[in-house]
Amino acid sequence: MITGDALSMQTAMGIAGTAGAIGVGAVFVGAGIAKLRSRRIFSGVVANYRLLPEALVPVVAATLPFAEVAVGVALICGVRLAAVPAGLLLLVFAAAMAINIGRGRSHIDCGCGRSELRQPLSRALVTRNLVLALLLVPALLPQPQFASAQWLIGLAAGTALYLITLLANTLAALAQGPLAMERNSR
Repeated sequence: MITGDALSMQTAMGIAGTAGAIGVGAVFVGAGIAKLRSRRIFSGVVANYRLLPEALVPVVAATLPFAEVAVGVALICGVRLAAVPAGLLLLVFAAAMAINIGRGRSHIDCGCGRSELRQPLSRALVTRNLVLALLLVPALLPQPQFASAQWLIGLAAGTALYLITLLANTLAALAQGPLAMERNSR
């Protein structure tokens, strides 16, 4: 027999799983679409990481945006197992950034999304990817049957997660942009 506390915890984890999947899914869809729009320069972004053999750079640059969109859509549609490749991608991205930061190459663009908002590598981006990966863990747990209100709470929280991530990325990119640099040099 499930107690009220256990049912509440199961419901909370279910909402957290829905929120994480929707929020991270939207991040992936947005990033993938942005990369597709900038596919002319995205190969250079991948090459700048200096982690792949030269022959793999165009392959990764061509397939990664489609993979991100597919994983993102699957997460948003409630495909629980999509949290596995999404989490792995986030961990690979975090590791690639950390390796380059460790090499003293934090000046390169992260390639996280919008090319017009060039964003240099930072520990904050590594942390962001690790946090997003952790937010997917509840999505892997068995999900309880939801009432529509609980699903809507998960949808609202996932949308808020996406918007907060988008805002943080935009503000961080603008803080490193040419206008900020010009203002700081005065």
